[in-house]
Amino acid sequence: MRSITLASLLTLAFALPVTAQTPARGDADAGRKKAYTCTGCHGITGYGNAYPHYRVPRISGQNYEYLVAALNGYRAGTRKHTTMNAQAESLSEQDIADIAAYLSTHAAP
Repeated sequence: MRSITLASLLTLAFALPVTAQTPARGDADAGRKKAYTCTGCHGITGYGNAYPHYRVPRISGQNYEYLVAALNGYRAGTRKHTTMNAQAESLSEQDIADIAAYLSTHAAP
């Protein structure tokens, strides 16, 4: 049986193609256009829904990774909210990255 040396392991490691890539952070300018409908609920200070009653959170200035995770959760249906599930259902990965990039670049209110 042939022994594997550290040099052969390193050679093999560098010869393999890199499959994991850093996800794109999105285009904030494109996100500005795509997030327009979000402001209808999330852009109104003190906005709340009539029934069932809940406060709509302000999302401007929110953390990029949180926004991506939340929108992906709504899109997948693992995060439940009828309106948000319907909104996120039509978003692509790029749309989500762009919207998150735009919203995360703004100062929190």
